Amino acid sequence: MTQYFDPYNADRPLMLKCGCGKDHTVAEHQQEASASSATVELKRRSLTSEFEAYSNAFIEATLVKAIFPQDEVRRRFLRAVGKGTAMAAISSVLPMASLQAMAQDKNALEKTRLKIGFIPITCATPLIMAHPLGFYSKQGLSVELNKTAGWALIRDKMINKEYDATHFLSPMPLAISMGLGSNQTPMNVATIQNINGQAITMSIRHKDNRDPKNWKGFKFGIPFDYSMHNFLLRYFLAEHGLNPDTDVQLRVIPPAEMVANLRAGNIDGFLGPDPFNQRAVYDEVGYLHTLTRDLWNGHPCCAFGTSTEFIQKNPNTFAALYRAVLTAAAMARDPANRELIAKVIAPSQYLNQPEAVVTQVLTGKYADGLGKIQNVPDRADFDPMPWQSMAVWMLTQMKRWGYIKGDVNYKQIAEKVFLMTDARKHMKDLGQPFTAGPTYAKHKIMGKEFDAAKADAYAKSFAISKMG
Repeated sequence: MTQYFDPYNADRPLMLKCGCGKDHTVAEHQQEASASSATVELKRRSLTSEFEAYSNAFIEATLVKAIFPQDEVRRRFLRAVGKGTAMAAISSVLPMASLQAMAQDKNALEKTRLKIGFIPITCATPLIMAHPLGFYSKQGLSVELNKTAGWALIRDKMINKEYDATHFLSPMPLAISMGLGSNQTPMNVATIQNINGQAITMSIRHKDNRDPKNWKGFKFGIPFDYSMHNFLLRYFLAEHGLNPDTDVQLRVIPPAEMVANLRAGNIDGFLGPDPFNQRAVYDEVGYLHTLTRDLWNGHPCCAFGTSTEFIQKNPNTFAALYRAVLTAAAMARDPANRELIAKVIAPSQYLNQPEAVVTQVLTGKYADGLGKIQNVPDRADFDPMPWQSMAVWMLTQMKRWGYIKGDVNYKQIAEKVFLMTDARKHMKDLGQPFTAGPTYAKHKIMGKEFDAAKADAYAKSFAISKMG
């Protein structure tokens, strides 16, 4: 039998499809075989003592970084209280006693069968790859991944408790917790799924019109109102003198439909998630105008989260789930694994994209649609910590563009939704008070510094906004 057809096999119908007998094309067969081989290799790497040590160190370093974003503060604290006391403070991260201990205690899980939602985009890489690589099962969890058509459906299924946890756009748990666009339901961000990894993609018919100041009257796609895509595109347009509410049209379009809308001429461009930016180039209908890492390098995009109620009722299950996703993030963070990961997540049950498209996104070596091959290794990356300062920035943009009315207690909302740590309380108890919250790092966005401590003044500082 060849890999193509098997015309002389009496036990198999001649469907002129794949020679393996399954109802799929030869190309799909080859992609599945490639994914299977890559999964085996990544599993092998994950079971080595080197990866276990790296993964544990990654998780521990991630938690330490959550408490001490400024290295000098970390060193001063360690000198003052010592490693043992510092480790006790670190164990307060998130609502569980100890991630390390929980990983060893499978009997303590309140719930083992979970339904998790995801949108088929590269932002969900850690959440997706944790499934075929066995990271959920290693924590005693039986997880059903549910591919979902759009963000509104993700929101509704979480509110209705059809999903136990989900892939979120980072601003969504803030909006849902505040009752913006939905019934008010407390939600939490446990980890950031990815940083960077988005782009402004323009129709190829505009390849000679690259100055945003000339885009008045254009139509742009965004995946959801409460998304970093919406807020970054609005920020970008306003910085170039365009009012996103009056000078252009912004249309909410599910990610999977963005390329088709670009091809049909329904939109002039979109700020969307990958792999659809790269897919527009692959299909020769668009070009990459600006990577979002060039607007804000290290910006959050998607998150992994669940309801506050789920965490309260299932703290041990949540700890196991959190550890599984962090382990996947540790593997995705290593550039040496990216090509194999692309093979694992490209097939139809996950992203349903050509492997070449996903590989270009994850490795950062890609065609830009204008005839050049670019090499940007951090085009997409995986830093899981949900900085509360990032949440504050999202809230300032919701305020700026009229999604939030009235006064906003930025820090209170950020700290309630973006789970970080009670470490500040522990530090105070240890005689190490800090005037500034340790989880409020500063960020540079299009060359301008954002300081979460001055959020209200920042929100009111823009010449183009809905705040008058």
